Amino acid sequence: MSTHTSTHIKRDRGYPSFALGVVLAALVGISGGLGAVFFRWLIISLQNVFFTGGAAVLPGLGRYYIILVPAAGGILVGLLITFGASEAKGHGVPEVMYAMAEKGGRIRPRVVAVKTLASALCMGSGGSVGREGPIVQIGSAIGSSIGQLCRLPTAWVRTLVGCGAAAGIAATFNAPLGGVFFTMELLMPAFASCGLHFIVISSIAGNLTANLFFGSVPAFDVVHLYALNGIAEIPFYIVLGIVTGLAGTGFIKLIHLSEDAFESMKKVPEWIKPALGGILVGCIGLYSMDLLGVGYGVTPWKGLMSMDEMFRGTVPLVSLLLLLLLKMTATSLTIGSGGSGGVFAPSLFLGAAMGGIVGLLASRVVPTAGGGAFAVVGAAAFFAAVSRAPITSVIMILELTRNYKLVVPVILAVLISTSVLKALSRETIYTEKLMRRGIDLVRRARGGLIGGISLATLMSRRFPRVSPDTTIEEALAVIKHRRNHGLPVVDAKGELLGIVALADILRSEEEGIPKMTPVTGICTPFEKLILAYPDQTLVELMSRVVGKDIGQVPVVDPFHERTIVGLMTKKHLVRAWSMAFSHGEHSILGGRSI
Repeated sequence: MSTHTSTHIKRDRGYPSFALGVVLAALVGISGGLGAVFFRWLIISLQNVFFTGGAAVLPGLGRYYIILVPAAGGILVGLLITFGASEAKGHGVPEVMYAMAEKGGRIRPRVVAVKTLASALCMGSGGSVGREGPIVQIGSAIGSSIGQLCRLPTAWVRTLVGCGAAAGIAATFNAPLGGVFFTMELLMPAFASCGLHFIVISSIAGNLTANLFFGSVPAFDVVHLYALNGIAEIPFYIVLGIVTGLAGTGFIKLIHLSEDAFESMKKVPEWIKPALGGILVGCIGLYSMDLLGVGYGVTPWKGLMSMDEMFRGTVPLVSLLLLLLLKMTATSLTIGSGGSGGVFAPSLFLGAAMGGIVGLLASRVVPTAGGGAFAVVGAAAFFAAVSRAPITSVIMILELTRNYKLVVPVILAVLISTSVLKALSRETIYTEKLMRRGIDLVRRARGGLIGGISLATLMSRRFPRVSPDTTIEEALAVIKHRRNHGLPVVDAKGELLGIVALADILRSEEEGIPKMTPVTGICTPFEKLILAYPDQTLVELMSRVVGKDIGQVPVVDPFHERTIVGLMTKKHLVRAWSMAFSHGEHSILGGRSI
């Protein structure tokens, strides 16, 4: 939430706002924790079905049945996403960022079911993705659904979205601090920490819920407690930070090249594309099945090249090099073809492989160095590079491995890798996907001068409207009389049908459309309108309309989008910016919270 957005809910039905917030945060946390437990169980169950069952059903293929498994899962994932919920496609985290930025945190409840099943199918059948993206989207959708069910304002819906994400991360990775920092650093960077206490409550609740089922054990079984063994190792950790930063930049580009390649296949149905990617991933899996799925080593096949083995320092140098190249390719194919899953686990895998390589080379110069310690540090550095979330990366790797004695090399490598990627790329692995859709979160985060001004403060509540049978000539007369540039078209039930603008009327004259034609024949229909909500902020609206020839934006009821409650025009935007620069934004807010 922005620094001007209060998380205090007005007293309602006798409940104090803080107490109500605690109850909602705990409810979201428990729900997110249970969602993570079910999601993890579903993945394991599907892995047994696809791989153990697949080997039994197709014994004549030998180990080559592995090629068919990701393809079969890909078909099911493609069908689910295409006909269930398109938001379930991809990492999951960018979709939550989009919902936070464009929809006030409102996520369709059906996303919970579709994302859960699609991601579990993808990972269970060997898709080279991780659990963090899906569980963030699942937890966020749970929080959003509870917020919408309680008819809470946008600021609170966003807070509950963050609560759900934190609970999901904390429950999935047994990392309560990681859940908090992941949410605040990645999902809510443009909003202040006034909802932090609720996010902490949800993270703890989600973590405790998962611990009832899995126990309080670290996500990775790192036998050795590594430490910095001498100052001679420092230069190699610096090198590790540099190379993970460079590799992270390449990984981001490779994913988007893969997405572009599959999107260029115009004649191939969308639901088939994940299967095509699955066939290629299956071929890669022939080298090592640890390249399939999350790669943690907790799978039916118990491979010898998993991330657990890298952290133990038992994987040979040549194998690490092959794992690095093949895992990067497999993850790019899975996500690029339309699979459903996160990039956190693949990033840790790639960083661990890269750290193991640097560590084994370093041990030839400094005998105290080893592949295991460098693998742990490399995992944190690689994720920090691609996400540009240094605090989250440090906290997460320390919680995941419980190797707190490595904190100095972890911080050093993380800061270097983050700086390298920042110098080479403006976007992260998450914001790059949104930027390609025209959503610039980086610019939006910097536009906080008047970010706290709600549209309810500025919008017109009294404005002319026309009915569907109003003629073009009549609409033009109203526009000239009221000096408006556009009119909402509203039916007898009060539902918004579209906007007829002066530009539409002038264009109709050029095209020779009769003046007695109803405005519904030339107006912009509801489906193509840019809509806003009363409790959204001015900077959010500006980021959506800048560079577009839009004279007015209808402000609608968030719970019934066909009901128009206000109108934002260019003069409102100009007046707000003028007042902010002349008198300061506090004068516009009047010292009030949104």
